[in-house]
Amino acid sequence: MWLTNRRAARYLGPLAGVFLGLPAGAADTGAGPAAAPEAQPAVWAQKQLKFLFQGFTTHYSCDGLEDKIKHVIRELGARADFQVHSFGCVTPYGRPDPFPSVSITMSVLEPAPAGASAADVVAAHWQRTDLHLDRDPVWEAGDCELLEQIKQKLLPLFATRNVDFASNCVPHQLELGTRLSADLLVPDKRG
Repeated sequence: MWLTNRRAARYLGPLAGVFLGLPAGAADTGAGPAAAPEAQPAVWAQKQLKFLFQGFTTHYSCDGLEDKIKHVIRELGARADFQVHSFGCVTPYGRPDPFPSVSITMSVLEPAPAGASAADVVAAHWQRTDLHLDRDPVWEAGDCELLEQIKQKLLPLFATRNVDFASNCVPHQLELGTRLSADLLVPDKRG
Protein backbone atom coordinates (compact mmCIF):
# COMPACT_ATOMS: atom_id res chain seq x y z
CA MET A 1 0.00 0.00 0.00
CA TRP A 2 1.38 3.39 -1.00
CA LEU A 3 1.14 6.37 1.36
CA THR A 4 0.16 9.77 0.08
CA ASN A 5 2.52 12.63 0.89
CA ARG A 6 0.19 13.92 3.57
CA ARG A 7 -0.26 10.52 5.23
CA ALA A 8 3.47 9.79 4.96
CA ALA A 9 4.31 13.08 6.66
CA ARG A 10 1.85 12.32 9.45
CA TYR A 11 3.35 8.89 10.09
CA LEU A 12 6.99 9.46 9.25
CA GLY A 13 7.44 13.09 10.42
CA PRO A 14 7.84 12.23 14.12
CA LEU A 15 10.20 9.36 13.23
CA ALA A 16 12.39 11.70 11.19
CA GLY A 17 12.94 13.72 14.36
CA VAL A 18 14.11 10.60 16.18
CA PHE A 19 16.56 9.69 13.44
CA LEU A 20 17.87 13.23 13.08
CA GLY A 21 18.11 13.86 16.82
CA LEU A 22 15.36 16.48 16.79
CA PRO A 23 12.81 16.87 19.58
CA ALA A 24 9.53 15.05 19.00
CA GLY A 25 7.30 17.08 16.69
CA ALA A 26 10.15 19.19 15.31
CA ALA A 27 10.01 17.34 12.01
CA ASP A 28 6.24 17.77 11.71
CA THR A 29 5.47 18.99 8.21
CA GLY A 30 1.94 20.11 9.00
CA ALA A 31 1.15 23.74 8.40
CA GLY A 32 0.06 24.59 11.93
CA PRO A 33 -0.35 28.15 13.18
CA ALA A 34 2.86 30.14 13.57
CA ALA A 35 3.85 31.07 17.09
CA ALA A 36 2.85 34.58 18.06
CA PRO A 37 5.76 36.95 18.74
CA GLU A 38 6.60 37.40 22.41
CA ALA A 39 4.90 40.62 23.58
CA GLN A 40 7.07 43.11 25.45
CA PRO A 41 5.82 46.50 26.68
CA ALA A 42 8.43 49.09 25.74
CA VAL A 43 9.21 52.80 25.73
CA TRP A 44 11.12 54.93 23.25
CA ALA A 45 14.49 56.17 24.49
CA GLN A 46 16.62 58.72 22.69
CA LYS A 47 20.23 57.72 21.98
CA GLN A 48 23.13 59.64 20.51
CA LEU A 49 26.45 58.45 19.16
CA LYS A 50 29.44 59.95 17.40
CA PHE A 51 30.59 57.09 15.16
CA LEU A 52 34.13 57.27 13.77
CA PHE A 53 35.06 54.52 11.31
CA GLN A 54 38.63 53.28 11.34
CA GLY A 55 39.47 50.48 8.92
CA PHE A 56 42.27 49.01 6.86
CA THR A 57 40.47 47.35 3.97
CA THR A 58 37.62 49.60 2.88
CA HIS A 59 37.62 53.38 2.84
CA TYR A 60 34.35 55.30 2.82
CA SER A 61 33.40 58.77 1.83
CA CYS A 62 31.47 60.53 4.57
CA ASP A 63 28.30 60.26 2.48
CA GLY A 64 28.93 56.56 1.85
CA LEU A 65 29.33 55.86 5.57
CA GLU A 66 26.22 57.92 6.28
CA ASP A 67 24.19 55.78 3.83
CA LYS A 68 25.44 52.48 5.34
CA ILE A 69 24.67 53.63 8.90
CA LYS A 70 21.17 54.79 7.90
CA HIS A 71 20.50 51.36 6.40
CA VAL A 72 21.67 49.59 9.57
CA ILE A 73 19.63 51.83 11.87
CA ARG A 74 16.48 51.08 9.84
CA GLU A 75 17.24 47.34 9.94
CA LEU A 76 17.77 47.40 13.71
CA GLY A 77 14.34 48.96 14.32
CA ALA A 78 15.00 52.58 15.30
CA ARG A 79 12.06 54.94 15.04
CA ALA A 80 11.73 56.47 11.55
CA ASP A 81 12.62 60.02 12.69
CA PHE A 82 16.33 59.21 13.27
CA GLN A 83 19.04 61.57 12.04
CA VAL A 84 22.49 60.69 10.70
CA HIS A 85 24.86 63.45 9.62
CA SER A 86 28.49 63.26 8.57
CA PHE A 87 30.98 65.56 10.26
CA GLY A 88 34.69 66.30 10.33
CA CYS A 89 35.24 65.29 6.72
CA VAL A 90 38.40 66.59 5.10
CA THR A 91 38.06 65.29 1.54
CA PRO A 92 35.82 66.61 -1.24
CA TYR A 93 32.32 65.20 -1.66
CA GLY A 94 32.23 61.55 -2.72
CA ARG A 95 35.92 60.78 -2.18
CA PRO A 96 37.13 58.37 0.52
CA ASP A 97 37.94 60.07 3.79
CA PRO A 98 40.72 58.81 6.08
CA PHE A 99 38.42 58.86 9.13
CA PRO A 100 34.78 59.29 8.07
CA SER A 101 32.48 60.13 10.96
CA VAL A 102 28.75 60.40 11.50
CA SER A 103 26.64 61.85 14.28
CA ILE A 104 23.61 59.71 15.11
CA THR A 105 20.47 60.77 16.98
CA MET A 106 17.74 58.14 17.18
CA SER A 107 14.99 56.72 19.33
CA VAL A 108 15.09 53.01 20.13
CA LEU A 109 12.83 50.77 22.16
CA GLU A 110 13.74 49.60 25.64
CA PRO A 111 11.68 47.35 27.92
CA ALA A 112 9.20 49.52 29.82
CA PRO A 113 10.28 50.11 33.41
CA ALA A 114 7.86 49.40 36.25
CA GLY A 115 5.57 52.38 36.71
CA ALA A 116 5.96 53.72 33.17
CA SER A 117 3.15 56.01 32.09
CA ALA A 118 0.58 54.15 30.00
CA ALA A 119 0.76 56.99 27.46
CA ASP A 120 4.48 56.25 26.91
CA VAL A 121 4.21 52.46 26.61
CA VAL A 122 4.48 51.00 23.11
CA ALA A 123 3.31 47.52 22.13
CA ALA A 124 6.46 45.72 21.01
CA HIS A 125 7.93 42.27 20.47
CA TRP A 126 11.28 40.57 20.02
CA GLN A 127 12.23 40.01 16.39
CA ARG A 128 15.28 38.31 14.90
CA THR A 129 17.32 40.61 12.69
CA ASP A 130 20.18 39.39 10.54
CA LEU A 131 22.89 41.53 8.98
CA HIS A 132 24.81 39.21 6.67
CA LEU A 133 27.34 40.54 4.20
CA ASP A 134 26.46 37.89 1.66
CA ARG A 135 22.65 38.30 1.80
CA ASP A 136 21.93 42.03 1.55
CA PRO A 137 22.84 43.92 -1.65
CA VAL A 138 23.75 47.01 0.40
CA TRP A 139 26.78 45.20 1.82
CA GLU A 140 30.02 44.51 0.00
CA ALA A 141 32.84 42.10 0.83
CA GLY A 142 35.00 44.87 2.30
CA ASP A 143 32.31 45.92 4.79
CA CYS A 144 33.33 43.33 7.39
CA GLU A 145 35.33 45.89 9.40
CA LEU A 146 32.33 48.23 9.42
CA LEU A 147 30.03 45.45 10.62
CA GLU A 148 32.49 44.63 13.42
CA GLN A 149 32.47 48.27 14.55
CA ILE A 150 28.67 48.42 14.31
CA LYS A 151 28.52 45.44 16.68
CA GLN A 152 30.94 47.13 19.12
CA LYS A 153 29.64 50.71 19.04
CA LEU A 154 26.08 50.89 17.65
CA LEU A 155 24.38 47.64 18.64
CA PRO A 156 24.75 48.27 22.42
CA LEU A 157 22.39 51.25 22.05
CA PHE A 158 19.55 48.85 21.16
CA ALA A 159 17.70 46.42 23.41
CA THR A 160 19.03 43.04 22.25
CA ARG A 161 19.26 39.43 23.28
CA ASN A 162 20.74 36.28 21.73
CA VAL A 163 23.42 38.20 19.84
CA ASP A 164 25.32 36.00 17.39
CA PHE A 165 28.37 37.42 15.65
CA ALA A 166 30.86 35.65 13.40
CA SER A 167 33.56 37.24 11.31
CA ASN A 168 36.35 36.04 9.12
CA CYS A 169 37.53 39.60 8.54
CA VAL A 170 41.20 39.90 7.68
CA PRO A 171 42.72 43.35 7.00
CA HIS A 172 43.42 44.05 3.32
CA GLN A 173 41.37 41.02 2.14
CA LEU A 174 37.87 41.08 0.75
CA GLU A 175 35.87 38.34 2.43
CA LEU A 176 32.16 37.60 2.68
CA GLY A 177 30.76 35.59 5.54
CA THR A 178 30.70 38.14 8.35
CA ARG A 179 27.31 38.10 10.04
CA LEU A 180 25.57 39.78 12.93
CA SER A 181 22.26 38.45 14.21
CA ALA A 182 20.26 39.44 17.27
CA ASP A 183 16.79 39.52 18.71
CA LEU A 184 15.81 43.18 18.81
CA LEU A 185 12.92 44.93 20.46
CA VAL A 186 10.73 46.36 17.66
CA PRO A 187 7.29 48.01 17.69
CA ASP A 188 4.29 45.90 16.76
CA LYS A 189 3.57 48.57 14.16
CA ARG A 190 6.63 50.34 12.74
CA GLY A 191 6.46 54.09 13.14
